[in-house]
Amino acid sequence: MKAALVQINPTVGDLAGNARLLADAARSAHAQGATLVVAPELALTGYPPEDLLLRPAFMAACAETLSSLAAELADRDGLHLVVGHPHPFDDSGDVRSKSLAVQRRFNAASVLAGGRIVGTYCKRELPNYQVFDERRYFASGRDAGLGPLVVNVSGLAVGLLICEDAWFDEPARAAVEAGAQLLCVLNASPFHVDKAGEREQRMAERARAVHRPLLYAHLVGGQDEVVFDGASFALDAMGQVTARAAAFESQTLMLEISEDGSPRGSIAPVPEPEAQVWAALVSGVRDYLGKNGFPGAIIGLSGGIDSALVLAIAVDALGADKVRAVMMPSPYTADISWLDARDMAARLGVRYDEIAIEPMFAAFRAALASQFAGLPEDTTEENLQARIRGTLLMALSNKTGAIVLTTGNKSEMATGYCTLYGDMAGGFAVIKDVAKTLVYRLSAWKNRQPVVRADGSVGPVIPERIITRPPSAELRPDQTDQDSLPPYEVLDAILSMYMEEDRGIEEIVAAGFGRADVERVTRLIKLNEYKRRQAPVGIRITHRAFGRDWRYPITSKFRA
Repeated sequence: MKAALVQINPTVGDLAGNARLLADAARSAHAQGATLVVAPELALTGYPPEDLLLRPAFMAACAETLSSLAAELADRDGLHLVVGHPHPFDDSGDVRSKSLAVQRRFNAASVLAGGRIVGTYCKRELPNYQVFDERRYFASGRDAGLGPLVVNVSGLAVGLLICEDAWFDEPARAAVEAGAQLLCVLNASPFHVDKAGEREQRMAERARAVHRPLLYAHLVGGQDEVVFDGASFALDAMGQVTARAAAFESQTLMLEISEDGSPRGSIAPVPEPEAQVWAALVSGVRDYLGKNGFPGAIIGLSGGIDSALVLAIAVDALGADKVRAVMMPSPYTADISWLDARDMAARLGVRYDEIAIEPMFAAFRAALASQFAGLPEDTTEENLQARIRGTLLMALSNKTGAIVLTTGNKSEMATGYCTLYGDMAGGFAVIKDVAKTLVYRLSAWKNRQPVVRADGSVGPVIPERIITRPPSAELRPDQTDQDSLPPYEVLDAILSMYMEEDRGIEEIVAAGFGRADVERVTRLIKLNEYKRRQAPVGIRITHRAFGRDWRYPITSKFRA
């Protein structure tokens, strides 16, 4: 028989739109001969629906949309569509009268065939780590006494699993004991660097453990701070990849299934790490703006590498016609900064404006002169410049409806090398989870790609001098980042060990880093939690970002 993995990009809460995506993909796959079509986890609602799941009206709308989808496909003879959706179990009266703790709902997958729902499977393993919070919303199918689901499709016994189920032994073994010849896994697994390889490795272990082939259907697209990378795949019973969809693209992966369930199909290559991160950032920007209805983006272009990188990502995501760059020189802005900013804007073909902030800076200083009399200049005056720029960008945003994309990186967010209501002002933090050393790698990678520039020439889009000059906030004379921070190679290594790997200060020192640097960086991370709580949401590309999976108290005396 033929099967299909439909790698779609749903929008959370757009039940009708998501159902259209599913119906269109199912019809197309069926027209190509597929009798088994597998959609991702919670494809009907988008993932994660979060507290929408707590609203009875939302759950009722999900049930109605699922039934309508089944009826819509009734004329597709032999088609079995597997759809991920939330599923309520209410066995004790009106759900509206029950507390959230008593209500039961499940992360489920239903098989639609012949115009009806022929079976429903409820997820058994509920992740509650990193960005996952499923125990807040769902009950385990195992704890509710619900068993595996195996359905007959064209004479083949197909067992269903949902995402985390396949990372454990029991759910797959239960499906096989119930007669499954082929395992289908519905997934919504947020991207981070190298996650695709980890998924394939773990699923290969599962296939070998139960001696069954396995199909893995995965979401694609951005949802707030998380991005889904697609790359759905199929494995034989030995754990070998026999088919793989493209990463970061909506696609239907068609498969030929042999009598024993072994799948075959086309195998897309795995992108290199920098290409994965670039695609994730582009997807995150495109879907955040597109799904929320913003007409375009505004970026404060400084002539530095961070804003240059964000501008290049935004143009790839939205097109040059929807991106506006604004250069706001201060008394300390070097000539090469505005020259490079103009050059890059011209290469990309975006609208470019310059608004000098020196008159406004002088006005602020004059207004505060009596208050600051006798006090030396310090970061106060530096922050005034950043906040003037933030005010200008937000005014342009309010007037045009375009969203301000902030340009701060993970190293700056970690150490507080950023200004509240200044460079942190905006609606979406594109490189919030990109460490400074990775900013350089991504910029160099982008410049190696063949890009047609606005004038029709082919070449790098980021001026080389932006990449090679020492980084500076340019808020005082002759300033560089390393006046205030350790070298980024040292800072980012300490940040990774402390924040992403949860290693303690003594352990990091024992790994060869200077105690003064370690204590300085970790102290800055702790001191600046209050800033990060006020930062805009941004795209997650590591296994631990400052966001959903970083929940540290602002007030804390723990220092190890």
